[in-house]
Amino acid sequence: MSDREYPLYTIKNNCQDCYKCVRRCPVKAIKIEDNSAQIVPDLCIACGTCYRVCPAKAKQPRNDLVRAKNLLKSGKDVYVSLAPSWITEFPDWTAEQIIASIRRLGFKGVSETAVGAEEVSANLAKMFKQKSEGLFISTACPAVVEYIDKYMPDMNKYLTPLSSPLLAHCRLMKERLGYDIEIVFVGPCIAKKIEADRHPDLLNLSLTFGDLRQWFKDADINPTEIRTSVYDKFAVQKAEEGTAYPIEGGMIETLRPYKDEVAGTYMTQISGISNIKRELKNINPEKLSGKVFIECLACAGGCVSGPCVSSNQSGLDKRVKILKNADFSVSAGKRQPLSNIYESYDQIEVKQTDFSEAEIRKALAKIGKYNIEDELNCNGCGYDTCRNFACAMLLGKAEPEMCVSNMKQQAQRKANALLRCIPSPIVIVNSQLNILEYNKKFVETFWSEEEHAEKYNQEDLRGADLRDFITFTNLFSASLDLEQDIHKEHVRFRDSLYDVVVFNIDEKQIVGGIIQDVTNMEMKKEQIAAKARDVIKKNLATVQQIACTLGEHMAETEILLRSIAHDYSDNEDDKNG
Repeated sequence: MSDREYPLYTIKNNCQDCYKCVRRCPVKAIKIEDNSAQIVPDLCIACGTCYRVCPAKAKQPRNDLVRAKNLLKSGKDVYVSLAPSWITEFPDWTAEQIIASIRRLGFKGVSETAVGAEEVSANLAKMFKQKSEGLFISTACPAVVEYIDKYMPDMNKYLTPLSSPLLAHCRLMKERLGYDIEIVFVGPCIAKKIEADRHPDLLNLSLTFGDLRQWFKDADINPTEIRTSVYDKFAVQKAEEGTAYPIEGGMIETLRPYKDEVAGTYMTQISGISNIKRELKNINPEKLSGKVFIECLACAGGCVSGPCVSSNQSGLDKRVKILKNADFSVSAGKRQPLSNIYESYDQIEVKQTDFSEAEIRKALAKIGKYNIEDELNCNGCGYDTCRNFACAMLLGKAEPEMCVSNMKQQAQRKANALLRCIPSPIVIVNSQLNILEYNKKFVETFWSEEEHAEKYNQEDLRGADLRDFITFTNLFSASLDLEQDIHKEHVRFRDSLYDVVVFNIDEKQIVGGIIQDVTNMEMKKEQIAAKARDVIKKNLATVQQIACTLGEHMAETEILLRSIAHDYSDNEDDKNG
């Protein structure tokens, strides 16, 4: 299965390596690969936690919107099974408006998933009446079923052998509306996509509330403005008490009216995978007396707080609204099971790999953990303990760079090595010009026993005021204010000259300075310049002397040539005469 075929996937380019999904995933179904947090389908339970907490929106539910639009083009009668939490997700829309809007998209009709929930409750009450004792775990939440099947296989046999409200609803719809109809679920849950993938004969697709909003937008449909008619009502039948299912304890509320059937049954609810794990792990079903029913929901607060809800209403407001909408006055406690909704759940246990102590110690050494004291168990990597993180590395799910404390120590060691090796004075200060880090050369150059001994400890100058050691701190202040690096040559301090480079580390917060003593270099330059001036002076004198000599020679040569020319002229005149 490719990444995008599974109900959840990662957009690699969006992943920011924050590891928040690793920390929050209740089953650690995340693998760090190519600097990206990838979902491992075989380990995932599709609870949607990673999608809900990802700050970069790198985790996304599979988009089945195009498939839904193509399904409508097939010419078949397609119905929507609408989750009862729509009441809190779309508080400004009436039932008639949302039904009319969905029908405008091309759907044949809309029915409430809560109708299937009522079937589940009726069948469950009948089951309790036939049992005298035992542990019963609800199967209304597909993410919970997935979790127990994969991670608590010993508890699989205590799952109630009934399908989820959604699949029960699909069966009922096909019985009432025709076995050739197609069904698309719309709700707040990502795990429902798993149900669609595994039961294509009952459920074609599962969309989120966000998908529905987007579809309305694409089709230019505004439910608050749409004109409704007498035909805009829920198909099959109007849900009553089943609309209480999406809140914590809602399923139990629908069972209470079956007083005779559930008599002697202890009923409680647990929400949140971590809580479910803790509670079920500590239960010994063999020691329970009587009948115990546990309503389990993956999302804290229930389906109204599912991963794909966008309503900002408080949990209390949602609960009140759901309960007000639930009608317990007509059929609650009086229903007779109408359809066969029995379901078996196969174990798909995730095999746990055991590693030897030597293997774990070797992996721990890669992150600088050599003894128990080194194991901080800070949870920064996303795992509860350093040993669990080491096992994740051995499984190929984690990388050493995920260990924040080790990376910090490595960075500190590298910085310290650089500070030691650079021969020039180095100092790092904060926005108040208090020293954060420095090297030995800085102390050797600027520490004065007479000036500083009373105020500072030479062995540790961290926290000291830089202004007590140098006078050119204005360069550091300017770098902080301007948020740019500054280079200044020939800064005079005491009897020395320095070249100073101040560089930004954290804008307006931290800057560092490299201070190079160029006094000797400048002295050498002056000496060279003086020698050059002497050479130039001597060369000039030589040139002048040469010029004078050449001038004398030129004069003598000119006189000689004039004399020769004159003599030659006189001889010629005598001959002619």
